[in-house]
Amino acid sequence: MNMAIDEILMASEEPVLRLYKWKPPAVSIGYFQNLDEEVDREACGRFGVDMIRRQTGGGAVFHENELTYSFISRKYPQNILESYKWICSAIISGLANLGVKAEFAPLNDIIVGGKKISGNAQTRRKGVLLQHGTILLGVDVDRMFTLLRVPDEKMKGKLISDIKQRVTSLNVSFEEASNAMKKGFEEEMDAELIQGTLTNEEKEASIKLSREKYRSDRWLYRI
Repeated sequence: MNMAIDEILMASEEPVLRLYKWKPPAVSIGYFQNLDEEVDREACGRFGVDMIRRQTGGGAVFHENELTYSFISRKYPQNILESYKWICSAIISGLANLGVKAEFAPLNDIIVGGKKISGNAQTRRKGVLLQHGTILLGVDVDRMFTLLRVPDEKMKGKLISDIKQRVTSLNVSFEEASNAMKKGFEEEMDAELIQGTLTNEEKEASIKLSREKYRSDRWLYRI
């Protein structure tokens, strides 16, 4: 449903910032990835974790204790690096509102003290940019690698150890992070955010798209 809503909102004439979380937890894979190469389906079923393919690129992500955002716009820098930098600057400003000093790490990461706190991915369709990203509020690396596959099982322990050293998270609530991000986007984009809700037509279209596309094996496995 999250992915369906984002796709429906790409029809908006105005820029859209959407902040959300996942219920139940989910693993999302990038548009070009192979599900069975990236995800342990049996483990996801055992732990009640959804599996979904994004329309944006990038790698597999475990969505649990985090804030996920989507930003949609018809006006954006055409250069890919510049567009990432443009949107990520708003996230960095939001983190600054929480007293966290962050910086952009090309191509599409945000780091704090040398550790990754946010990963981001894009797609562009018919002149519309959609960027997805996460801001980690907490991270359980051991649980994550129970759900995600590791190419070399012998290296799994070392990989988990490396990730724990290279990834960090915020110790704030979803609401605190959301408010900070809203302010960050307003500051960096010199804009006033207006609270919005889906129209009845958008809700119905999202439900239909969720059922017919994003829940289908054809989409998930790219059959």
